[in-house]
Amino acid sequence: MTVVVESQPQVWERRRPGWTVVARKEFADHLLSARFVALLTILGLVAVGTVYGAAQALAGVAQDASDSGIGLFLRLFTVNADPVPFSFVTFLGFLTPILGIAYGFDAISGEVSQGTLPRLVAQPIHRDDVINGKFVAGLGAIGVIMVTVTLLVAGLGIVMLGIVPSPNDVVRLVVWLVATMAYVSIWLALAMLMSVAFRGTATPAVVSIGIWLALTLFGGLLAQLGADLISPADAADPASALANAQTELALSRLSPVVLYDDASTALLVPEVRSLGVITYQQIDRAVPSSLSAGQSVLLVWPQIVGMISLTVVLFAIAYVMFMRREVRA
Repeated sequence: MTVVVESQPQVWERRRPGWTVVARKEFADHLLSARFVALLTILGLVAVGTVYGAAQALAGVAQDASDSGIGLFLRLFTVNADPVPFSFVTFLGFLTPILGIAYGFDAISGEVSQGTLPRLVAQPIHRDDVINGKFVAGLGAIGVIMVTVTLLVAGLGIVMLGIVPSPNDVVRLVVWLVATMAYVSIWLALAMLMSVAFRGTATPAVVSIGIWLALTLFGGLLAQLGADLISPADAADPASALANAQTELALSRLSPVVLYDDASTALLVPEVRSLGVITYQQIDRAVPSSLSAGQSVLLVWPQIVGMISLTVVLFAIAYVMFMRREVRA
């Protein structure tokens, strides 16, 4: 009589949740793909160009940074100077949606086009493990890119300026990375939703990019038009002008682009004390000072929660649509 003893690693492998298997396979494919190399190269070049311009602009004040009272190290991410006309955060706010769209637009539609989705769901895993694993893998690949580029900017700044970031700067940078990942996850969830809704591989990408460009280029205009309809401003009535500005701000914050801009500004610029509409009386009575990292986090906490909530809503819609979808061999 032969007794077969199953090793413990094989038992653990058999009990592993299905979504982790899918996520591990997809994550490995992402890291070895030309898409990953291309996106990392583009963002790396952006990081080098922006940090070079910022370091040149800050070189004159780096030797006497102690009397500024603010985090000079964080200015590497927000200062723009020749030859690059935009700061690193500005570039990143414009380019990070492309990361989410690139890793989500063909997550499901690509499997349908290749005819591999029926075979994939025929494996001994639940159907929801497929979409869950693909979302986690895409977010993990984006996280690797973001951490790498951020460390590149920080390392170049330390070498070129000779300034070591303070613990307060490190906390702000880590929270900003969390906010950036929350922002990217919105576009990843949106692209996966389009990938479930449309069967082609090109249509989800075109629709996702169209929504991104519409919110980026025309979001402010739409918020202004909506504010003029809801709370018309009267030049002779300061109260109506204030109500119009507050309404426009509230409508603009329905866009994730504005939420991320607010979060980045408050986290990387310690002097920012408010993200709402400020009157001249409030400015006149304000005491010039910088906020601590904890106070800045509290200031942008609604924005971060809003971005996470929007991600959950978009992914939940994609999840329900995928679970209701008929998969035929």
